[in-house]
Amino acid sequence: MWPFICQFVEKLFRETIEPAVRGANTHLSTFSFTKVDVGQQPLRVNGVKVYTENVDKRQIILDLQISFVGNCEIDLEIKRYFCRAGVKSIQIHGTMRVILEPLIGDMPLVGALSIFFLRKPLLEINWTGLTNLLDIPGLNGLSDTIILDIISNYLVLPNRITVPLVSEVQIAQLRFPIPKGVLRIHFIEAQDLQGKDTYLKGLVKGKSDPYGIIRVGNQIFQSKVIKENLSPKWNEVYEALVYEHPGQELEIELFDEDPDKDDFLGSLMIDLIEVEKERLLDEWFTLDEVPRGKLHLKLEWLTLVPDAVNLDKVLMDIRADKDQANDGLSSALLILYLDSARNLPSIFEGNFGCGYLKERRASGLVFCENTTSVYRALFSGKKMNSNPNPLVQMSVGHKAQESKIRYKTSEPVWEENFTFFIHNPKRQDLEVEVKDEQHQCSLGSLRIPLSQLLTSDDMTINQRFQLSNSGPNSTLKMKIALRVLHLEKQERPPDHQHSAQVKRPSVSKEGRKIPVKSQVSASPGTSGSSTAPSTPVTGGGDKPGVEEKTQPPEASPVAQRDLGRSSSSLLASPSHMSVKEPTPSIASDISLPIATQELRQRLRQLENGTTLGQSPLGQVQLTIRHSSQRNKLIVVVHSCRNLIAFSEDGSDPYVRLYLLPDKRRSGRRKTHVSKKTLNPVFDQSFDFSVSLPEVQRRTLDVAVKNSGGFLSKDKGLLGKVLVALASEELTKGWTQWYDLTEDGVRPQLVT
Repeated sequence: MWPFICQFVEKLFRETIEPAVRGANTHLSTFSFTKVDVGQQPLRVNGVKVYTENVDKRQIILDLQISFVGNCEIDLEIKRYFCRAGVKSIQIHGTMRVILEPLIGDMPLVGALSIFFLRKPLLEINWTGLTNLLDIPGLNGLSDTIILDIISNYLVLPNRITVPLVSEVQIAQLRFPIPKGVLRIHFIEAQDLQGKDTYLKGLVKGKSDPYGIIRVGNQIFQSKVIKENLSPKWNEVYEALVYEHPGQELEIELFDEDPDKDDFLGSLMIDLIEVEKERLLDEWFTLDEVPRGKLHLKLEWLTLVPDAVNLDKVLMDIRADKDQANDGLSSALLILYLDSARNLPSIFEGNFGCGYLKERRASGLVFCENTTSVYRALFSGKKMNSNPNPLVQMSVGHKAQESKIRYKTSEPVWEENFTFFIHNPKRQDLEVEVKDEQHQCSLGSLRIPLSQLLTSDDMTINQRFQLSNSGPNSTLKMKIALRVLHLEKQERPPDHQHSAQVKRPSVSKEGRKIPVKSQVSASPGTSGSSTAPSTPVTGGGDKPGVEEKTQPPEASPVAQRDLGRSSSSLLASPSHMSVKEPTPSIASDISLPIATQELRQRLRQLENGTTLGQSPLGQVQLTIRHSSQRNKLIVVVHSCRNLIAFSEDGSDPYVRLYLLPDKRRSGRRKTHVSKKTLNPVFDQSFDFSVSLPEVQRRTLDVAVKNSGGFLSKDKGLLGKVLVALASEELTKGWTQWYDLTEDGVRPQLVT
């Protein structure tokens, strides 16, 4: 078969990859493959495993140990920059899963074939001229490591290739995979770790600065760093999708953070079959590959059920029934299959801007945006309309994902799968916007309250949706389903003993890729699917001078998007974000963690001693405006008043800003710390580079925090406010006092 596989690969490069690269960036418009030769050495299958337990009888699951060492020649050229580069050889080694389903009663007995990797394969590429290639504008942010991680993650679950073998087979269900379950990982603490830090050229032994990296398939999470501690307590929670559990493991590695190369502190691999059987595991695990150390984990296996009645109990269990937050432990999973769009508006182009045409009539044209530019374009003699480059942006609360771009078409077909973890479906909406990538024009939008799914058959809606602010016949076809996360509690005898099966890693410590300050990807491009960036619950506050760890991007991330466009499984891989930036908290400091618990406790203390006024946590004064000339959002933090005291000496407050949904460390802004005061004055100005149409879809996250001393326990959240920026007055700006609340989602403006 190998010569015919080579023909297919050459076709793929020339007919699919080459046009996609050309359209991705104006600097790459002259990109072309001058030679595609995959070589004469075929791929080898070194071993096959067939699963006979824990599988559906209507399917066959095979794991193939594959190895490919090819002396190929793939040459490319970018004529505009006189740049030539290529690939001399490729090596790939890993476990490829093949699923034959559904089995049918007619030849060829198998309806379709699905192929993917359970975990990232080992990939090595011998480049020629890579340095010249990476000097080109638009590519200079890449590196060899990032490119390898991007390619690898395209191959890993939940990305999959599905090939129908019988025309009558409905493969819609295969293209709309429901995860087998959700693994909730409570990453609690460790004990008796090794001290890796040394001082005075090794004469004095110190402690370690431990952090953890947790992997489930290509979903990767990183904990915060605990400084100088051999018994660290993280108390973080992560949620990961599990699509295929036979043969899939939870992998955990601990490292000591260092300025140059991080030291290895131990690892752990747990078979997910064992976790599914037990449903709930709360144990200490001995670390592998090191002389000592153990790790405390609590693992919950959550099944996905289309049961709206069960939702109320789940909401009570995670306390989502009483708060208004969009973030926190998840009660449900939203699965979205983005199929296609029809009759999208055409884009008009002129010397004065762009917009889109709503409809055509014999007597003329009806315009819905930028009408003045249209008439100027009409008289400029420029080409009037063209097909858009559509992409779809989807968001639930602060979590956003993006489809791939389809070039020059008003009838795009995506066939991509996305997932969102949902905190409370009774209060949250799915927002969808179709945009033209080239001109950043909106081609239509729609909003779907998730509560609609609670009353739908099987909690699923499959239809064409009419787009608002678009053409009269513009529609978007989607299938969306909601599944409640249910923890089945098993009745066990008092003397029941269990222990999850711990596996030895197949990679030796010497061969391990230890995270260096290199790059790690943010998330969850695929040929059809995308996972929501799962995130941890943490407690406590961040203080200036100590690095606050956040995600790049749920996936991602990801450079979560094709480098920034595809919203697939790159979102969960750690190759585009810095290793030093951990995954952000599921609840952040909004809903469930320690920071809010501290606030509630202090509110009770205040209630016992005084009568609470309208603003029990105090207020913060902000000036907010958008500068069109600078293309920036400007936020001035003036002052706070009537803050609560964290100790007898008062508080040491400072203000932290994020422009949601971006919670990367690079997107954080912080004021200086005001010592021992409840009425601090800051008068500091901050800016965020963002366009006006984009900023009106964002939310400003403002947290007032207490710094405390280096060893002080009095560190945490004093109050929050979330400011929606969808106001038409944003260009004029305003100055307001905002009430601080526990979760920031119910701010009251005070004149």
